[in-house]
Amino acid sequence: MGEIVLLSLRIALVAVLLSLPLAVAVAWVLARVPFRGRLLLDVLVHLPLVLPPIVTGYVLLALFGANGPFAGLGLAFTSTGAAVAAAVVAFPLLVRPIRQAFEATDPGLLHAAMTLGATPWRAFWTIALPLATPGILAGALLAFGRSLGEFGATITFVGNTAGETRTLPLALFSALDVPNHESEATAFALASAALALVTLVLGELLARRSRRWTLGA
Repeated sequence: MGEIVLLSLRIALVAVLLSLPLAVAVAWVLARVPFRGRLLLDVLVHLPLVLPPIVTGYVLLALFGANGPFAGLGLAFTSTGAAVAAAVVAFPLLVRPIRQAFEATDPGLLHAAMTLGATPWRAFWTIALPLATPGILAGALLAFGRSLGEFGATITFVGNTAGETRTLPLALFSALDVPNHESEATAFALASAALALVTLVLGELLARRSRRWTLGA
């Protein structure tokens, strides 16, 4: 149990770290950069929310599997691949709170900084990004929780290998597939529920703090 929990936490953490820089960039573009294809980008970002996870896993397998164009990266059937699958599925949940935080930032502050000589890049790093920090943390926790619960894309893309890709949801699936392992399945289910609950509580606390910060309370 302990090994599986640690592997699940590690994969979820790597998933968030892998996707966070891109999520911040995409959120900023969607929040502040007007361009013709913004609606299409918005749809693509949120596509994993409505696609069956097994479809996402199949696409990843087609891209990174043995016969895929990116097979040389060696992601299929590895723990790194599991993190990539979790990152893709959780990406919309990471982008949305960050985008909302950027949209809530007063653009006048950025204008004032640039009027005083700051470059747009410096204004972003010193004003927009710090003000969006609660939203970034809230999004990271939501994505972390979703990564912990990822099943369909993971089992399709990287399989269910003990010690390598068998996270808590896959361990629960394996236990249910074996007769007389109900107690083990219950333990995995309770561990998953406990981790999800803690993550949601922390995410809600950060979301409330973000709203208070935005309102100046």
